[in-house]
Amino acid sequence: MGEMGLRERKRQRMYQDVSDIAVRLFLERGFDAVSVAEVAAAAGISKPTLFRYFPAKEDLVLHRIADHETEAARVVAGAADPVDALRRHFLEGLARRDPVTGLNDHPAVLAFHRLLYGTPSLVARAYAHQERSETALAQALGGDLDARLAAAQIIAVQRVLALDNWRRIAAGEPVAEVAPDAVAAAERAFRRLAEGLPGLGDRNPGPGVRLG
Repeated sequence: MGEMGLRERKRQRMYQDVSDIAVRLFLERGFDAVSVAEVAAAAGISKPTLFRYFPAKEDLVLHRIADHETEAARVVAGAADPVDALRRHFLEGLARRDPVTGLNDHPAVLAFHRLLYGTPSLVARAYAHQERSETALAQALGGDLDARLAAAQIIAVQRVLALDNWRRIAAGEPVAEVAPDAVAAAERAFRRLAEGLPGLGDRNPGPGVRLG
């Protein structure tokens, strides 16, 4: 088991290192101006090896948010009130300035978001990430049509809230000024979700749900 653990850590480190190198190059020169071959050369690996780790060029960037794909599903697993659990989780993210909430003005975070939202092919690829998040959350909520409809609404609300926060900060508004509005907007949005999705907690299959 120790050997497998070490192998997995080395694999994850490879993912992270190659993604970091790629993002640095994309930020310096633009996503479309840097080829996959250039990224592979900078990382010291072959192009076929790179594609084994990252099937598409866009995945080099989206690797940074890949861990969030099953985040909502993990939050609701076993929760008596899934919407409230997600509300509290989002508010906690705002409080700690988690970049995924959009409420973060660190230059590196802003640069990454400009790259992500300013590149059409990355935006398109991000929608695939969103669909996988919806699928995982729907499965955690029961997997039927009602669960899928609820998951789509929840993931959309989180995306819109984060995007609005990022746009305001990217336009130059201080985080301290955006934060109270971000909290109020999240409270309002999740309250409306709760009103529109009554009884969702009764359908939650509990902590034994399989997320993968």
